[in-house]
Order: sequence, then C-alpha cells, then structure tokens
Amino acid sequence: MSRPYVTVVVVAHDGGRWLGETLRALASQSRRPDRVIGVDNGSRDGSADLLAQAFGRGNVISLPRSAAFAESVAEALGRLPSAGPDEWIWLLHDDCAPDRWALEALLAVAGQEPKAAVVGPKLRDWLDRRRLLEVGVTVGRTGRRDTGLEPHEFDQGQHDGVREVMSVSTAGMLVRRDVWETVGGLDPFLPLFRDDLDLCWRIRNAGHKVLVTTSAVAWHAEAAARRRRRLAVSGDHPRRLDRRNAIFVVMANLPFRAMLWALLRNVLGSAFRTLMFIVGKQPANALDELVAMGSVLVHPFRLMRARRARHYGRKKGYIRVRRLMTPPGAAYRRLVDMVQSFLAGGVPVDSAGRHHHVSASSSGEDEEQALVPVDSGAVKRFLSRPGVVLMLALAAVSLVAERSLLLGDRLGGGALVPVTGGAGDLWAFYTEGFHDGAGLGSDAWAPPYVAVVAALSTLALGKTWLAVSVLLLGSVPLAGATAYLATRHVVPAVPARAWAAGTYALLPVATGAIAAGRLGTAVVFVLVPVYASLGTTLLSAERRRARRAAWALGLLLAVGTAFVPLTYPMVAVLGGAALALRRRRGAVTSVAIALLVPVALLFPWLAELVTEPGRILREAGLHDPALVDPALAPESLLMLAPGGPGLPPFWVTAGLLVTALAALLMRRQRTIVAIGWGVALYGTLVAILVSRIEIEGARTWPGVPLAFAGTGLVVLVALTAHRLAELRAGGGLRRLGATAVVAVAFSTPLLAAGWWVATGVRGPLTGDAPDVLPALAAARSQNGERTLVVKGAAFTVLHGRTPLLGEAELPVPAEAAARVATAAQGLIGGRGGDAATLAQQGIAMVAVAPPVPPGLARTLDSQPSLERLSLSEAGGLWRLAEPVTRVPVKPESILHRPWLWAQGVMVLVMVVLAAPGRRESPQEAPAEPVPAAPLLAGAS
Repeated sequence: MSRPYVTVVVVAHDGGRWLGETLRALASQSRRPDRVIGVDNGSRDGSADLLAQAFGRGNVISLPRSAAFAESVAEALGRLPSAGPDEWIWLLHDDCAPDRWALEALLAVAGQEPKAAVVGPKLRDWLDRRRLLEVGVTVGRTGRRDTGLEPHEFDQGQHDGVREVMSVSTAGMLVRRDVWETVGGLDPFLPLFRDDLDLCWRIRNAGHKVLVTTSAVAWHAEAAARRRRRLAVSGDHPRRLDRRNAIFVVMANLPFRAMLWALLRNVLGSAFRTLMFIVGKQPANALDELVAMGSVLVHPFRLMRARRARHYGRKKGYIRVRRLMTPPGAAYRRLVDMVQSFLAGGVPVDSAGRHHHVSASSSGEDEEQALVPVDSGAVKRFLSRPGVVLMLALAAVSLVAERSLLLGDRLGGGALVPVTGGAGDLWAFYTEGFHDGAGLGSDAWAPPYVAVVAALSTLALGKTWLAVSVLLLGSVPLAGATAYLATRHVVPAVPARAWAAGTYALLPVATGAIAAGRLGTAVVFVLVPVYASLGTTLLSAERRRARRAAWALGLLLAVGTAFVPLTYPMVAVLGGAALALRRRRGAVTSVAIALLVPVALLFPWLAELVTEPGRILREAGLHDPALVDPALAPESLLMLAPGGPGLPPFWVTAGLLVTALAALLMRRQRTIVAIGWGVALYGTLVAILVSRIEIEGARTWPGVPLAFAGTGLVVLVALTAHRLAELRAGGGLRRLGATAVVAVAFSTPLLAAGWWVATGVRGPLTGDAPDVLPALAAARSQNGERTLVVKGAAFTVLHGRTPLLGEAELPVPAEAAARVATAAQGLIGGRGGDAATLAQQGIAMVAVAPPVPPGLARTLDSQPSLERLSLSEAGGLWRLAEPVTRVPVKPESILHRPWLWAQGVMVLVMVVLAAPGRRESPQEAPAEPVPAAPLLAGAS
C-alpha cells in the first residue's frame, strides 16, 4: 500500500493569540505533512505574518475579511493540483492545536478502514486541557447539536476507541480529497457553523464512513462560537447564524417526508423557545430564534436548490444516517432540561454536549449495528428524589382516602356546586357583561377565580371537572410539593424538609377543606408555602432577584385573594410587620409591588367587595351554615382544627404543638423560634376572631388563618431540627430526649395519614352530586325560562341548567330578590297571587328537591296558578299557569371589554416580570497571545 499524501490547510482570521501554538503543534507532528498552505482572511492582528514565517510567503494566500471558511479552503485547494487518489486533506483552524501524534493516529485509522472518507480527532478545551468538547457529533431533527457529553466532562478515557459518528468538526478533520471533490466540498452558503455536519452528511450519503478516533487529540478554543473574536464573515449574531444553519442543513439533507415532519417540529419548537426566551427576559435570544427560523421559511427556493444539489443518495443514505441521529426520546428529555433550567433561573436553551451518547462502536462491526444507546436512568433518578418520593406517598394516601369520590359522575356538595360545563362555558361567564344565566340575572363582575379555573381547564383540554379535581382532591400532594420546594433554601436538611412538607400537607385544614368542598381554601393552602418562600426572597435577596420575587408574590397573591379574599389582608399585615422588623434598601418598594399587583388585577371585583365588607370573610363556593361548627372551642383552634366535617381528632396534631413548644427551650436560634411562634400566634388569633363573626346567619370558617399558623409552627420545628442531631451525639438522657422528640414530631403526619386513610372523606362532598335542576325543567327551558328550586326552607333560581362555578355567588338586585323571596314564601305557604310575581321575574316552573314533603305537594297542587308536571322520589315539578315575562338582558358597561383586555395584558406583563431571568456566569478569560517563531522550515 502506498504512503498517503497529506495536504494541510490552515485558515486564520484574527487568531494571533492561538495561531502560534497551533503552528508549533503542526511543526512537531510525528508524521510530517507532505505540503502545507495557509489562508489568511484579512487578519488585523499579525496572523498573516505568523503564517508567512511558518510556511513561507509563497505558501500563504490572503483573502478579504468577509471570506468564509469554505471559500478559504476551496481557494487553497484550487491552487494545489491533486497528488493522486491517495491524497488526504487535513483541515486546521487557527485556534486548534493537535497533539504530536494526531496526524499519525488519523492516518492509521484511515488505512485500516477502506470505506473511511473522514476521520476526526477527539477535541478538548483550549483553556482546561482535561475537559472534553467533542468525540464526534450528531444532530436531532430540530437541528440541535449533540455531542453526547456531560457538561464540563473530563477526559478519563471513558470514550476511547474508534467509532462511526454522524459528523466531526472541521477543526482537525482529515478527509479524502477525491471524495471531497466528488461531493463538492464545504457549502459556501454556510460561512460558519454546521458546515462540517453538512459535509459529513453528504459524504455519508455518497456511501462512505465518518469516523472519530480518540488516539488523535486536538485542543480547540472555539473562538467564533464563544465570541472571543469579532466575526467579519457575517453580520448576524453567532447564535442566530448557528441556529439558521442548523435548520437549513437538516431541511436540506432529510428525505421529503422526514423533512416535512422536521419542519413542523422546528416551527413549533422555535415558537416555544421564543416564548421561553421572552418570559426569561432574553429578548435578543428570542429575536435570534425567530429570525433564524424565518430566514429559512422566507427563502423556499434557496432550500429547494440545496435539496436538489443533495438529491443523490439522500433517501438510501438516510437508512444509515438516522441510526446515528438523536434518538426521539432525547428531544423530550432536552425539552425537560430546558424548562427545568428556565425555572431554576438559568438560560432556557438546550446546551450541546449533555444529552445522550452520540455514537456507537464501529470497530469491526457493521454499519447497521451503529446504534445510539438510550439513556435509561433518567426516570430512575427522578423517582429516587426525596421530594418525588414524598409527593408520590402523599398522592397514594390521597387516592386511598378519597376512594369514595374518584369513580363518580359529578363532583359536588358542601361549598362546591356540582361541577358542570367546560372551559369555554367558564370563559364566556367570566367575560360577559350581564350574567343572564345566573339566577335572576346580574351585572356584577364575575368572581376572578373563575378565570383561574377556566385557564387551568383550558390546559386540561377543556375539562373543568379535571381541573377542579386536581385543585381540590390533589391539594394534599400539591401542598406537600410546594412546601418541600419552598423550603429548599431555608431548611438544608432533606429529612427535615420532607417531614415539614408531609406534616403541613396533612394538617386538618387540608382534610377539612376537601370534605367540605372548599375549593378556595384548598388553593390557598397550596399557595401559602410559596408566599412564605417568595416573601423571604423579597426581603433578603439582592435587588433584581427581590423584584422578581415581588412580582411573583403579587401575581400569586392575586390568585389566592380571588379564591379567599381574607388572604390579602393577612399577607399585608405580615409584610408590614416584616418591614418594621427588618428595613432593607429597596424592601419597601418590593413589598409595595407585591401588595399593589392584586389590587390592580382584581380592581373592579375588589371595589364591589369593599361595599360589602362581610364578603371579605367568605371564600369561593356556597356559604352553607351546616359546614361551620357554631360552637368551635378555642382549644380546637390551638390544635389547628378549624371545625366542620372531615376533621381528625384533636390529638392528631398534638405532636406538632409539643415539638414547637420544645423549640422554646433551645437557647440558640431564638430569633427563628420567635418568628415562627409569632406567625403561628398571629394566624391563631385571626382564626379566633373570624370564627366569631357571623355573615348571613353563619359563622366564618377559619381554615386559611390556621394554614398560616400551621406554616409558622412547621417551619420553626424544621429549622431547629438540626439541634436534635447534636443532642443525639451527646448520648445519655440527651439522646433519649432527642429520640422522643423525633417520635413525637413524626406522630402528626403518620397519625393524620392513617386516620384519613382509615375513615376516608367524611363530609358533604360526593363524587355523584345530583343535578340541581330536574331534567324535565331543563328540557322545558329552551326559551330562557327560569325555575324556582325549593329545598327545605331555602330556595334558589336557576336559568335552564345547573349553575357554573361562581354563578351562585353573584350578587343580585336586592329589590328583585326580596320580591321573589316574598312570592316564594307565599306560594309555599298557600297564599294566592304570588305566582304572578314569579312570572314577572321570568320564572316559569317551581321544582322541589327530594324528598318532597307531602304537605308541600298538596299545597302546591291546590294553587290554581300551578300545574303539576311530575312528582316522584326524584322530586316534584310544577308549571306556572301565568304568562311568563322574559327579563330583558341589560347592556354591558362600555368599560367592561376594555378592562378585560387591560387585565389580560397586565397578567402577561407581570408573568414576564415575575419569571426567573438569566443568571450571569463569568466569561472565560481569553488565552494570552503566544509569541511567533519560525516553524515548519522543512515542509514543502
């Protein structure tokens, strides 16, 4: 076999700080190249002189600064005639220094594999010589570049060997010249980035192999990608240019059907990434993503020409190529990584080099076996996290305890109206100016929590029952998750965090809210730990982070206030107290933002609320006196028991109270103990106060104040838990006492979970809530007729269907409500003439909920203005003989629609302001310039 002929092409552009070392590395090769040529693209830092000193003036070509790498290589090879069929081209960047044996190792692999047309080295970082950059590269159908390496992975020989890969970098690429000329070399349309991928893809389609050998090593500075020098070849930002070229290369090289699917994924993926960039306060990245995708879409003929040029072997080669592309599952893992990075405050982009192992061994194996191994440990790692284990355990407890509610047709009962309708119905109810479908009609603003449920229902594919079930029935695991995550920066010990989250999630407030159908309390219960975490960040973090926390707290406080208005004054008092105790620069502004955001978002509804102060103590749902304990003892409140159905015995929470009292005996961390007990006493005092206030004949349920109190106790115990380890280490009685305290502390979540699982949900909430309106009445209400529904001594007016969430809470005109009440009482009492009053309000039927008292049925039958339609165990229905007057729909206010648009815009702006921004990371320092020296004196 003849000796291979090697031509080295070195391309330089303002690379003087690296070029000296690159040229010295080339001069020291164990296998000397046969000829060398340098190309300088208008360098202004002396790079041309370095090339001339190394190669001689006659072996250096000068091109304009705007020349692309592909043009430079093509110009160099155009001046050098072919040296025969065994000639190889070795491409080197000015910032790529190969090791002494690199060329020899590359040629050895090329000689062993006859079908090899491209061989690349292992690339390491220029600054940190141990860190891996590439051991071959692959790509996904969205153009995302994958190296198969973990972030900052060190080279310990774990990837050593010869492998077939999708592509190798042009930095150190060894390629057969005849194959290069057959496929046309590098595409000049790709001045930077992805030109190597495009070349290797075309070479593979031509039937050749692309290999990487780790015996050859080169150190690469990636100066262009890392913006260590200015780019003259293109006016676009490197990120934009890289993204555009990535999409273009994939679209140009995929077969037609695969290209269409990849095009759809790229369009949707770019839209999603753009949104993530905007929310992450990175408008430049968002613009780059849009422009990159747009530049491909608005030039279809350019893409068609590229596809026509790559037509040969594309379909046949794709069978081999797709085995080396990113596996489908990796794209979804990358999406999770991107969102996780965004939520953690990092850069919401998917970095190359950390997603999967890109290549398979091809040494002595067929191409068909070059498959990409699948990462099978992600799910296992996820499920093994303590927070995930805790949430799964709480979910299991909830599913068993709520077994009687899971298989029903309609969730309802207690404070929760039977859940009907879909997301569209809720949005229509929230946005309409006059609510004709709500009882007697109302022009009041819809409760703002309806918009929150509508938004969640939209995410649940329009299923309101699913959104409500997750919020209410899933409030225990959700509260555990928020408590665990909210304390990650406050409670460093994972066991203490898990105990705190589990104990908080199983407080009596949660089980009582579920049993009574209190959707509002369930939502606020989930949000209280988040309030505590954001409040801590707002008061203690640096200015920018504190501002984001303020906007986030304000937005979530608006959500909590929409469900339970009492949440706002409770948080406001705590915010004022925190400012009084710890005044920090900028803290007043942050607290003001957090408190003004709910007012701005909920203003019209809050204005109506102020006119009726008693409504501040109510929450989302029906106000049923049967759900509140009228004789709630103070000791029950001290045990965090708000009264009502579904509560465990008082001794279940005794363990939490005992451990919190034990924390008072500690001499250290007195500030933490004082703050925790202060919050607990504050919540308890508010609970005692509101539980003594009567609204419309019923006392207020103190669930939300006790949630605040429970948060204070749980956090103070968790923060002092590390002292128990110190006591246990002391031995003797201290060890015994610490063990006893731990046992007492764990008694609360264990007893609460056991009691709840054993007894189930004991309360008015049911999974088979009956339809409030009889089916016959609904069928006869096609023209807008209303129905008076009587249940015991209470009554309500329905408009052709069961009311939606929030409709029963709308205030109605007092005069009309009084007339209907008087008429209904008279009709039930047997007085005549009352049917005409009902008919004037659009009421055409009277329905009696089961069981129907026989005396009431006889009374209604005796009324000449009523005609019985049905009477059975399912209830009774009578029709009014009087002509029914259709109540006219009132026109909506001219400010109604503009305010809804303004509210939507404010929500979007506040979401962006509250979203985590990009965390600044220190830039890598540039390498020091290397002095020039005469090189390659003997090369010709």
